[in-house]
Amino acid sequence: MRENTIRTIWERGGCVVNGWLSIPDGFAAEVSAHQGWNSLTIDLQHGLVDFQAALQMLQGIQTTATIPLARVPWNDPGIIMKMLDAGCYGIICPMINTRAQCAAFVGACRYAPSGYRSVGPTRAALYAGDDYIAHADAALITIAMIETREAVENLDDILSTPGLDAIYIGPADLSASYGYPARLDPTAPELTALVDHIVASAGTHHIIVGMHTGSAEYALRMQAKGMQFLTLLSDVRLLALATQQTLAAFQGGVEARS
Repeated sequence: MRENTIRTIWERGGCVVNGWLSIPDGFAAEVSAHQGWNSLTIDLQHGLVDFQAALQMLQGIQTTATIPLARVPWNDPGIIMKMLDAGCYGIICPMINTRAQCAAFVGACRYAPSGYRSVGPTRAALYAGDDYIAHADAALITIAMIETREAVENLDDILSTPGLDAIYIGPADLSASYGYPARLDPTAPELTALVDHIVASAGTHHIIVGMHTGSAEYALRMQAKGMQFLTLLSDVRLLALATQQTLAAFQGGVEARS
């Protein structure tokens, strides 16, 4: 089976740098995949992506060594299994608030007897290899999003779910859940203390921690805390930033000559 290099990076103590894809286009995903990300996550929750677009995006990503992941819209086994069968090497599942929800999510990603994933890797076997079914459970990654007060209150129970590989802090929803404005890169002392608590608890359970960040600077701070899966912005935000910077540079040059 094709190596899941995310696991390799983690085993070496490294940090996975993850890109985020909200634009429903195969070529845009292919261009992103050639930029050096360790992994790319197709966002079916808040991105403008349906399954057919996601399939084309996977075909674009998989022209490279970049590992394809998906954030599914909800904890629904149907779309989880469908995205795995399409060739995703891991699933990020939003709004995991209890151990039961986490167990249902993990079970949808694992074949029997470890889980209840239906056997039929239509495209995954083409991407990963003929021995996919034998090795998928060990290779694929399960990442539960921690983004509510309820999830934090149930954190130890969630982290002890068999088969869970990582958790992913959703800063906007977590901020809102505690009464703060929904935003990336939270700095309120209560929220930063909460992030530290989540990281420490995950370390006790030997679970990887990741987070969605709005800047390289904030991501580096989270890496220093011990996080090993960090998303930098998104394709939409990077496109907007590059456009703004380019236009500002041009307009500044025009004004300097005036």
